[in-house]
Order: sequence, then structure tokens, then C-alpha cells
Amino acid sequence: MLRAIRFIVLGLILLLGGAWAYAWVSRAPGQGVGEAFIALLSGASGGGEAGPVSSGGVQLPQGLSLGGPFSLTDQAGKPVTERDYAGQWMLIYFGYSFCPDVCPTELGTMAAALDALGPAGTKVVPVFITVDPQRDTPQHLADYVGRFHPRMQGLTGTPEQVAEAARRYRVYYTKVQRPEMTDYLMDHSSFIYLVGPDAKVRTLFRPEQSPEAIAAAVQSQLGRPAG
Repeated sequence: MLRAIRFIVLGLILLLGGAWAYAWVSRAPGQGVGEAFIALLSGASGGGEAGPVSSGGVQLPQGLSLGGPFSLTDQAGKPVTERDYAGQWMLIYFGYSFCPDVCPTELGTMAAALDALGPAGTKVVPVFITVDPQRDTPQHLADYVGRFHPRMQGLTGTPEQVAEAARRYRVYYTKVQRPEMTDYLMDHSSFIYLVGPDAKVRTLFRPEQSPEAIAAAVQSQLGRPAG
């Protein structure tokens, strides 16, 4: 019996290792391994209970839950948790303000999607959570997020608080120090998350989705129950 269990465990390890390797070689340009792995799981699941997804959205595999409690600090220096957003919809993006390309592109897309929603866009709070709390202070974030949308909120925290929030959303990030550079970059996954009033992720959007596709997916979810 013990031998059979060992074979099963070994098989699962090999299966997950193979899936991770496939995600590595098959990922799109600029796509992180973590997000490619999640996308691979999403495609393999063939369904789930996350609800229908409009064009551009990724349906979560059955049994995979993203989101939940967090404890961070907003751009005004005020401590916030998921309870401060209870009953509200959110579009959340994890990145950092010193990002040279992907982050400003995705935040601009997120802001454009809210505008495309028209009056319904006021029901959705745009949130930027930094993965670089060392440099992204509340004061710095206040200036940064205001460049994209007047209602966008920037959240930071201690490295431990940021790591916990990222863990709950399955966000990959790591510091990258290149020899030819005096400063560091942050390698990170790049999903936009649509979070329901229950603080759980309803839909993810891959990088480079159009604002119109995101707006359509959000609109389809706004009338759904929280549970």
C-alpha cells in the first residue's frame, strides 16, 4: 500500500513538473511562467463553477479559489483590508510603478475598460497593488495611480503583507538585478483580476486584452449574485 502511494505521489510530481516545463516553453512573449501555468490549468480543466466568462476572460479551474483577505496600506497612508471593499467590485492589477512597459500598458487598459463601461464603471473600483514595496511608498503611489484614473487606488505594505496578498492571488514576482543596470527590475505575472463583492476572483484577463473585451466581461458579471 505504501509503495503504491509513493508511486502515485511520484506520478503527480512528474505530471506537475511536466506541466510547468510545458508552460515555460509555450508561454507567450512577455508572459511569466506562473501565469502561463495557470492558463494551462484553466484550459485543461474544461470548466468549473466560476461562472461564464466573456471574450478575453480566463475561467478559473474547478476548485481553484483566488482572492480573499489582505492587509495593506493605501496611497493616503491608511491601513486597509478586504473589508474596506466589502460589497464592491474591483479590478485589481499587481505590478510596480518603476515598471518600464507592461504595468503602464495594463493599467491604461484597465482604466480604458472602466471608461468603456460608462455609468456601470462607477460600480467597479480600480486597484493597483505593488509588488515592490521597497520603492512604492504611499506618497509615490498617490502620484502614480492618479496618472491612469482618478478613482484608481494604490496599495502597498510591508514585504510580508505584499507577499501574503500576492499568495492569495497566486501572483508570481521576484527581484531581478542585471549586471548592466544600477537599479533593479521586478519580474512578475501580469493578470488583471475581476474581484466580486465577496472578495473572490470571478475572472482573470491575460496581458494585452482589449479594453472592450474586458468591459464586456465585467458587464456580464455585474448582475451576478455574490455567492
